[in-house]
Amino acid sequence: MTGWIILTLFVASQVGTPGPANISLMAHSARFGVRASLPFFFGVVLGKQLIIWPIGFGLMTLLETYPIAAGVLQAASILYLLFIAWRIANMSITQKDDANRLSFWMGLPVHPLNPKACAMIVAAFTTFLPQGVGQFQGVLAVAVILLIVQLVLQAFWMVFGGALARMVVGTSGERLFFRGMAIVMVLSVAIAVLI
Repeated sequence: MTGWIILTLFVASQVGTPGPANISLMAHSARFGVRASLPFFFGVVLGKQLIIWPIGFGLMTLLETYPIAAGVLQAASILYLLFIAWRIANMSITQKDDANRLSFWMGLPVHPLNPKACAMIVAAFTTFLPQGVGQFQGVLAVAVILLIVQLVLQAFWMVFGGALARMVVGTSGERLFFRGMAIVMVLSVAIAVLI
């Protein structure tokens, strides 16, 4: 039982800290509101589920066999997350168009292309999964724990983003808020890539 608690605490510490998904959810919610951000939110949540299973069932073996695949995936990750950061940097609460609205489909690749998310999932399987757990049971457990933790903590980031928006709307802090979120997102990607 202690092993499962440790795994859950590890997952919560990773999902709850700033990273590309949380920053983009917070910024999007600040600009468009929580309700309008739900499609993007569900895309982000489902996107993480899409990488848990392949990593748990052998993607790591594939990447070790073909190291060039890891480099290609990392380059695609960096480019996509920089694109999302650019969209965030150009958001404005007072802007009336929906040009920078992020959809469900744009949320799906956030975690598969996010070095922090991939590293967290690998660590969950290699370091925090209790000993003696079967492969299917382990993958299912990590998937369920991540799903529950994401639904709670990433929803918090959206609500927090909406609250921040009400504080900065119409002030000079509005532009600073979105550009700051974009910078934090780029830094989190840089740190994940360099570590």
